[in-house]
Amino acid sequence: MIELINATKYYETNIGKNYILDDVTFTIPSDKSIAILGSNGAGKSTLLRMLGGIDFPNKGTIRSKKRFSWPMGLSSGFQASMTGRQNVKFVCRIYGKDDNHMKEAIEYVNEFSGLGVYFDMPLKTYSSGMRSKLSFGMSLFFDFDYMLIDEVLAVGDPKFRNKAKDRLMEKIKKSNAIIVSHQMPILKEVCDVGIYLDSGKIQYFEDVQEAIDCYQK
Repeated sequence: MIELINATKYYETNIGKNYILDDVTFTIPSDKSIAILGSNGAGKSTLLRMLGGIDFPNKGTIRSKKRFSWPMGLSSGFQASMTGRQNVKFVCRIYGKDDNHMKEAIEYVNEFSGLGVYFDMPLKTYSSGMRSKLSFGMSLFFDFDYMLIDEVLAVGDPKFRNKAKDRLMEKIKKSNAIIVSHQMPILKEVCDVGIYLDSGKIQYFEDVQEAIDCYQK
C-alpha cells in the first residue's frame, strides 16, 4: 500500500503558493493499478513522482515498502555522452545485475526500442522519442511492484505504441501501474482504481470508470 500522511506539496509562484496536495491523509490499497486524472496544471505528474518516491512533499509523509520504476519514458538520469548500450550496462550495474542479466538486458532493450544503429550512438544524438523508447525498454526489463507511466504510451508510431502496450500488459500481470494519461481507453483497460486530483485534494474511486466520469464532468 501507499500511505499519504498530512502530505502537502506546493510551488511558490508570483501570486502565492500553488498547491498540488494540501494536507492530504489517505491510504491507497495494495495490488491495484491506479489512474491519476485531473485538469492541466493540477499536478498529476508531480503526484506520480511523489507516489514513486522520486519527488517529496514540502510537509507530511508519503511512504510505501513497494518497489517503483522510474517514470517510463523519462531519460533525465541517463548519460548523454554514452551510447544506448552503455546506458543499459550502467543501469544494470546500479541494480546489481550480473553479466548474464546484463547481456539479457542489452538484447531485450535493443530489440524492443528498435533503435538500430543508434543503439551504439551517444544519447545526445537521439530525438526525445528515441530516448523514451530506450527508457521504456529498460523499465520493462526490470521487475518492480509498480510501473510509473506518464503519457509515454503516446510515444512513437502506431506499430511501436501497440508493441509497447502489449509488453506493458504482460508486465502488469505480475506487477501494477500508476498511470497519468489523457487516453481514457488505456486507463479503462489497464487501471483498476482512479484518483482525481483537484485544487490540492484527491478523490479516490474504487472503479476507474467513476474517476473518468468525475474528470470528464
